[in-house]
Amino acid sequence: MFPLEDESRRLSRFPIVTAFIIALNVSAFVLELMGGDAFVTQWSVIPADIVAGRHLITILTALFMHASWSHILGNMVFLWAFGPEIEDAMNPWRYAAFYLAGGVVSMLAQVAADPGSTVPNLGASGAIAAVMGAFLITYPRDQIRTLLIIGWFVRVTFIPAALLIGFWFLIQLLSFGVVADVQSGGVAYMAHIAGMIFGAVTARLFEDPRRLAEQRGED
Repeated sequence: MFPLEDESRRLSRFPIVTAFIIALNVSAFVLELMGGDAFVTQWSVIPADIVAGRHLITILTALFMHASWSHILGNMVFLWAFGPEIEDAMNPWRYAAFYLAGGVVSMLAQVAADPGSTVPNLGASGAIAAVMGAFLITYPRDQIRTLLIIGWFVRVTFIPAALLIGFWFLIQLLSFGVVADVQSGGVAYMAHIAGMIFGAVTARLFEDPRRLAEQRGED
């Protein structure tokens, strides 16, 4: 399942922060392609290094890196499907802080899950999971235009956000493994789970009451 867009509401403002985050991810991926494995290893999170107090900046830099074309494309599709509405509900500054906080929490959760690992971890998945957790709390009844691909069956349909995100979260709980090829680095499902929980728990703290009131007035 690939979420495409929220069909239940219209944005009041252009999602400048979401667009900027996508641009950063694309730029970082281009640098990865140019720099190769050495670049990936240098800027990815290696849990053993973080526990030892080394290369702490990678907790942030790894949030904008990806292990493959499919990794970045999948993440950016999910971010564009859910990010603009959450940015609209929070405001750009709150949303930027929320996104980074969700990403950091997800990375630290993965470090805590396997503190002795020397496998590089990277990707925006944890931060995007936080955005999805916030969406689950803020707009659970919204209808999400979704691309379904089951074998040869391909169809665009509408799925309630609560059902779509809930099913995604269930998969993370059942899988609890590594998303990307561990030889090139990846974000573990533990990071997804932590990001989702963080987003669901803190969404109300980051929301802008004035913006939500405007949305209710429009509805």
